[in-house]
Amino acid sequence: MIKPINVCSSLISLIFLTAAPTVFGQGSTDYEVPRTPDGHPDLQGVWENNTITPVERPDVFGDKELLTDEDIAFINQRIGEIMAAGEDALFGGGVLEAVFSGEITSYDPSTGNYDSQWMAERTVHRRTSQIIDPPNGKFPPRTEQAIQAARELREWREAHPADSWTDRPLGERCLSFGAPRLGSGYNSYWQIVQARDTVVIYQEMAHDARIIPIVEKPHAHENIKLWHGDSRGWWEGDTLVIETTNYSDASSTTPETDRLVNVERLTRIADNALQYQLTSHDPGQFTAPYTREIIFDYTDDKIYEYACHEGNYGMYNILSGHRAEERMAAQNQDD
Repeated sequence: MIKPINVCSSLISLIFLTAAPTVFGQGSTDYEVPRTPDGHPDLQGVWENNTITPVERPDVFGDKELLTDEDIAFINQRIGEIMAAGEDALFGGGVLEAVFSGEITSYDPSTGNYDSQWMAERTVHRRTSQIIDPPNGKFPPRTEQAIQAARELREWREAHPADSWTDRPLGERCLSFGAPRLGSGYNSYWQIVQARDTVVIYQEMAHDARIIPIVEKPHAHENIKLWHGDSRGWWEGDTLVIETTNYSDASSTTPETDRLVNVERLTRIADNALQYQLTSHDPGQFTAPYTREIIFDYTDDKIYEYACHEGNYGMYNILSGHRAEERMAAQNQDD
């Protein structure tokens, strides 16, 4: 285990450093974006989302939105120590948690099948949270309906972990990991391909290709619901805007997913940086909309096939294992 830092003194220094850095990866104001033959910004290529920036701002940062150079040097030092130890993989916001606590919390403690070798090299960006609205860097309050639904789901899965395959999450069944999929550090690469009237965003995770018309075309009929929704795009200056509606309730465990509307904004701000913003209107889950911002970094790496092998054997083992538990429970009851 990594030795914990002196939390009090280190966190005080982080909170009260007063330098005002620019955002890592931000292009200069006179940056000239490359363009496609039809004159639109060229967003094509492979972009990696390996940021350590957590979705929500850790409480230790208070109202602090951006990291300083001193903060980043400290964080990079701690990440080096953590990676050198070769312990459990750090997914998403787990990086900053480990930096401050010294605790390496496994993503999958039941099997321990993920270690640091599974993860891509992580990138330290300036923001202390991906959420930029609300300004406190936190999700808006959840609706009472969403809280109740989560409670009921948890109780159901405790009582019925595997009555059938439908009790298990879509990702575990290798069917879908959602769109847009924004997890960082693990199969978190996107490839963008543009044509005059269409943009394709190919997500490495589960090899999902989002085909987005860039023409005046209405969304699909409201009766047509899709796991990844129905997307339409347009240009606002040099920003590609994508609106996605018509999500299926079956694509999420939260209430009223069919009312979800996501608006994405992609802006190339440097040769090696793509600013991505997502504003999510999810009235079934949250009491207000929220906005996330992520810097995607350009890479010469290739997109690789994501083979979800768990779909080949995992579901059979889960269901047959639970049948065995039921037989044992029935036998014990008879005895």
